[in-house]
Amino acid sequence: MHPRAGASLSRRRFLALSAAGAATGAATLSGCAMQVSSGVGGGGETVTLMAKPDDFPPELVRQARKDLGVKIVTVRYDITKLIGMMTNGAPPDLVRGVGATDAPYFAARDVMEDLDPYFAGSGVLDVGDLDPVNDLWRFDGRTQGKGPRYGMAKDFSQDSMYWYNTALFDRAGEAHPPETEPVTFEEWLETAGRLTRRENGQTTVFGGSYNGVLTPNLLASLTVAAGGSLFTDDFSRVDFTTPEARKALNWYIEYGRARVGPSIVQPDPNTWDGPTFQANRMAMSNSGYWLGGLINSDKKLAPHARLAPAPVFEGGRRVSPCQAGTGLWMPRKARNKDAAWRVFEWFFGEGPAKARAAGGWGIPTLKSLRPLMPAQEDYQKRVLKVQNAELKHFSVIAYTPYATADSLYALFNQEAPAAMNGHLSVDALAGRLNSVMNEQLKRGKEQVG
Repeated sequence: MHPRAGASLSRRRFLALSAAGAATGAATLSGCAMQVSSGVGGGGETVTLMAKPDDFPPELVRQARKDLGVKIVTVRYDITKLIGMMTNGAPPDLVRGVGATDAPYFAARDVMEDLDPYFAGSGVLDVGDLDPVNDLWRFDGRTQGKGPRYGMAKDFSQDSMYWYNTALFDRAGEAHPPETEPVTFEEWLETAGRLTRRENGQTTVFGGSYNGVLTPNLLASLTVAAGGSLFTDDFSRVDFTTPEARKALNWYIEYGRARVGPSIVQPDPNTWDGPTFQANRMAMSNSGYWLGGLINSDKKLAPHARLAPAPVFEGGRRVSPCQAGTGLWMPRKARNKDAAWRVFEWFFGEGPAKARAAGGWGIPTLKSLRPLMPAQEDYQKRVLKVQNAELKHFSVIAYTPYATADSLYALFNQEAPAAMNGHLSVDALAGRLNSVMNEQLKRGKEQVG
């Protein structure tokens, strides 16, 4: 699956594989900009880091210079720019990425540095301390979750879990979801319908939002929960016509048709769940533990916000995956790898990691940092109890290396509105998705080899 040893990476070849950054849709996972502790000293090197502004804000750049003696030059993340930098022989030293979908895609193209030797020699990042979510950043040439480590997640959520607002449940006379036992997806959708409020044709309260991080990996997760796999064994094709994939697709289309939450046919003006949930205009949000960083900052909302397990399908599997695992990776042709690794260690294992853990912005990806998760208030202890019980249901859901999630997301958004608006059957939609997505995957497989 990897190019032959020493093969050059042409711009034409990589652009053909990438679909050149088709529509982006995921909410940015923000970094925390709190004060950090002292780290390893440095020798005045410069590290170029490609990230989104919230991943590595200016105050963190200044702190890295103070703690490490390393100057960090940030470049705004853009896949087309990244490809250009790599094919011109001047890649960034570190790049942000979404482990759940980016790791197999870039690893299959042999542009990521194998970090196993770095972890083996690290005095900061102990492989035995890594949470299993970091296996999203492993790829053995065929399957995600096995083989060398190519990156690390900065924090994570089990993104099929959902928050709910007890005040809105009580106002509607709805019983609260169980704390450690999952409801079914069918029950979740029915409850969302009863919680939805409309006035003069406008939705004033969304009963529930269930869009995941990005639709393709949400559908992959839903299909596994239904007992199957969205992808064929070699990840070269999707099949939405299998009973499990069709069940997942049907549920998500029914969610869109019911108009109980934001979707491509009923967008949320806020563009993501956080502000709407905070404004008491959304009763449930499947944002996972990560949303606790926002909730903890709102002392009026926090006592009413609770976390619930990922739903299950009747007769399906209980799974609670991470659909993101955002972190950093190092390009194979990076010019300043030693300094980049010092920044990597500091960001993932020292001050910044401790600050993120204490703020509730996701679960720490080092198990040793879990005691820092917020647990001062009773409602925080309650959330932590639910989250800790859910950890045993985590599993890596492998994603295809042959297409970006963004490119498949764009294809889904092209075909699905007709079905959500009732103008296309789910069976017809499944056929269309198979056709357009498998053509994309075929091109990717041909390019990778």
